[in-house]
Amino acid sequence: MTDHSIRLFATDEAVRRIGEELLHRTLPKAEWTHEAHLAACVWLLLERPDIAPERDLPDIIRAYNVSVGGVNNDAEGYHETLTRLYIHAVHLTLAGRRDPCLVAAVNAVLSSPIAQRDWPLRFYSREYLFGVAARRSWAEPDLGPICIGAQAGKGA
Repeated sequence: MTDHSIRLFATDEAVRRIGEELLHRTLPKAEWTHEAHLAACVWLLLERPDIAPERDLPDIIRAYNVSVGGVNNDAEGYHETLTRLYIHAVHLTLAGRRDPCLVAAVNAVLSSPIAQRDWPLRFYSREYLFGVAARRSWAEPDLGPICIGAQAGKGA
Protein backbone atom coordinates (compact mmCIF):
# COMPACT_ATOMS: atom_id res chain seq x y z
CA MET A 1 0.00 0.00 0.00
CA THR A 2 1.28 3.47 -0.87
CA ASP A 3 1.72 6.03 1.89
CA HIS A 4 -0.32 9.08 0.92
CA SER A 5 0.30 11.13 4.04
CA ILE A 6 1.28 14.73 3.39
CA ARG A 7 4.99 15.44 3.75
CA LEU A 8 5.86 18.90 5.04
CA PHE A 9 8.89 20.95 4.04
CA ALA A 10 11.73 21.66 6.48
CA THR A 11 13.18 24.92 5.15
CA ASP A 12 12.54 27.90 2.90
CA GLU A 13 15.48 26.73 0.79
CA ALA A 14 13.84 23.34 0.18
CA VAL A 15 10.74 25.08 -1.16
CA ARG A 16 12.75 27.49 -3.31
CA ARG A 17 14.75 24.59 -4.76
CA ILE A 18 11.52 22.90 -5.91
CA GLY A 19 10.32 26.11 -7.54
CA GLU A 20 13.61 27.01 -9.18
CA GLU A 21 14.20 23.49 -10.47
CA LEU A 22 10.66 23.39 -11.84
CA LEU A 23 11.31 26.63 -13.75
CA HIS A 24 14.69 25.41 -15.00
CA ARG A 25 13.26 21.95 -15.79
CA THR A 26 15.92 20.27 -13.67
CA LEU A 27 13.65 18.91 -10.92
CA PRO A 28 13.85 15.12 -10.88
CA LYS A 29 10.52 13.65 -11.99
CA ALA A 30 10.24 11.63 -8.76
CA GLU A 31 10.28 14.90 -6.79
CA TRP A 32 7.32 16.41 -8.70
CA THR A 33 4.91 15.21 -6.04
CA HIS A 34 1.55 16.53 -4.90
CA GLU A 35 3.35 18.46 -2.15
CA ALA A 36 5.83 19.88 -4.67
CA HIS A 37 2.99 21.10 -6.90
CA LEU A 38 1.45 22.98 -3.97
CA ALA A 39 4.81 24.26 -2.68
CA ALA A 40 5.73 25.58 -6.13
CA CYS A 41 2.41 27.38 -6.36
CA VAL A 42 2.90 29.02 -2.93
CA TRP A 43 6.46 30.00 -3.86
CA LEU A 44 5.32 31.55 -7.13
CA LEU A 45 2.55 33.51 -5.42
CA LEU A 46 4.74 34.77 -2.57
CA GLU A 47 8.17 35.24 -4.08
CA ARG A 48 7.87 35.51 -7.86
CA PRO A 49 5.75 38.55 -8.71
CA ASP A 50 7.20 38.38 -12.24
CA ILE A 51 5.26 35.14 -12.79
CA ALA A 52 1.46 35.11 -12.80
CA PRO A 53 0.47 31.51 -12.01
CA GLU A 54 -2.91 31.77 -13.75
CA ARG A 55 -1.18 32.91 -16.93
CA ASP A 56 2.23 31.22 -16.75
CA LEU A 57 1.90 28.00 -14.77
CA PRO A 58 0.17 26.00 -17.53
CA ASP A 59 3.12 26.47 -19.90
CA ILE A 60 5.64 25.95 -17.08
CA ILE A 61 4.06 22.60 -16.20
CA ARG A 62 3.69 21.51 -19.83
CA ALA A 63 7.35 22.30 -20.57
CA TYR A 64 8.50 20.57 -17.39
CA ASN A 65 6.47 17.45 -18.22
CA VAL A 66 8.09 17.18 -21.64
CA SER A 67 11.57 17.81 -20.16
CA VAL A 68 11.27 14.72 -17.94
CA GLY A 69 10.02 12.51 -20.76
CA GLY A 70 6.32 12.99 -20.16
CA VAL A 71 3.59 14.08 -22.51
CA ASN A 72 0.67 16.45 -22.33
CA ASN A 73 -2.26 14.75 -23.99
CA ASP A 74 -5.87 13.78 -23.35
CA ALA A 75 -4.88 11.12 -20.81
CA GLU A 76 -1.82 12.40 -18.93
CA GLY A 77 0.33 15.39 -18.20
CA TYR A 78 -1.03 18.90 -17.79
CA HIS A 79 -4.59 19.18 -16.42
CA GLU A 80 -6.24 22.61 -16.80
CA THR A 81 -9.09 22.19 -14.31
CA LEU A 82 -6.88 20.82 -11.54
CA THR A 83 -4.26 23.51 -12.09
CA ARG A 84 -6.75 26.37 -11.99
CA LEU A 85 -8.62 24.84 -9.05
CA TYR A 86 -5.46 24.56 -6.96
CA ILE A 87 -4.13 28.01 -7.88
CA HIS A 88 -7.43 29.50 -6.71
CA ALA A 89 -7.49 27.35 -3.56
CA VAL A 90 -3.91 28.27 -2.64
CA HIS A 91 -4.69 31.98 -3.17
CA LEU A 92 -7.66 31.73 -0.81
CA THR A 93 -5.85 29.57 1.74
CA LEU A 94 -3.05 32.13 1.94
CA ALA A 95 -5.38 35.15 2.07
CA GLY A 96 -4.80 37.13 5.23
CA ARG A 97 -1.93 34.93 6.43
CA ARG A 98 1.16 36.67 7.70
CA ASP A 99 3.55 33.77 7.99
CA PRO A 100 7.08 34.72 9.02
CA CYS A 101 8.70 32.57 6.36
CA LEU A 102 7.99 30.75 3.13
CA VAL A 103 8.09 27.26 4.64
CA ALA A 104 5.45 28.25 7.22
CA ALA A 105 3.13 29.37 4.42
CA VAL A 106 3.78 26.20 2.41
CA ASN A 107 3.23 23.95 5.41
CA ALA A 108 0.03 25.83 6.29
CA VAL A 109 -1.28 25.03 2.79
CA LEU A 110 -0.08 21.43 3.10
CA SER A 111 -1.87 21.15 6.46
CA SER A 112 -5.13 22.54 5.09
CA PRO A 113 -8.00 20.52 3.63
CA ILE A 114 -7.01 21.47 0.07
CA ALA A 115 -3.84 19.36 0.40
CA GLN A 116 -5.82 16.16 0.79
CA ARG A 117 -5.37 14.30 -2.47
CA ASP A 118 -9.08 13.61 -2.83
CA TRP A 119 -10.13 17.21 -2.12
CA PRO A 120 -11.20 17.96 -5.74
CA LEU A 121 -13.47 14.90 -5.67
CA ARG A 122 -15.68 16.71 -3.18
CA PHE A 123 -16.81 18.92 -6.06
CA TYR A 124 -16.17 16.76 -9.13
CA SER A 125 -17.07 13.19 -9.97
CA ARG A 126 -13.94 11.18 -10.82
CA GLU A 127 -15.10 10.39 -14.37
CA TYR A 128 -15.91 14.02 -15.13
CA LEU A 129 -12.75 15.48 -13.56
CA PHE A 130 -10.43 13.06 -15.31
CA GLY A 131 -12.23 13.29 -18.64
CA VAL A 132 -10.75 14.95 -21.69
CA ALA A 133 -12.86 18.13 -21.44
CA ALA A 134 -11.73 18.92 -17.87
CA ARG A 135 -8.12 18.15 -18.74
CA ARG A 136 -8.16 20.51 -21.74
CA SER A 137 -10.06 23.47 -20.27
CA TRP A 138 -11.72 24.71 -17.10
CA ALA A 139 -14.70 22.61 -16.08
CA GLU A 140 -17.28 23.77 -13.58
CA PRO A 141 -17.83 21.25 -10.78
CA ASP A 142 -20.56 18.69 -11.34
CA LEU A 143 -21.22 17.69 -7.70
CA GLY A 144 -21.62 21.07 -6.05
CA PRO A 145 -19.96 24.44 -5.52
CA ILE A 146 -16.30 24.61 -4.64
CA CYS A 147 -15.82 25.34 -0.96
CA ILE A 148 -12.50 26.55 0.39
CA GLY A 149 -11.75 27.37 3.99
CA ALA A 150 -13.84 26.21 6.92
CA GLN A 151 -16.20 24.24 4.66
CA ALA A 152 -13.43 22.63 2.59
CA GLY A 153 -12.92 19.81 5.04
CA LYS A 154 -16.54 18.65 4.90
CA GLY A 155 -18.14 16.36 2.39
CA ALA A 156 -17.03 13.43 0.26
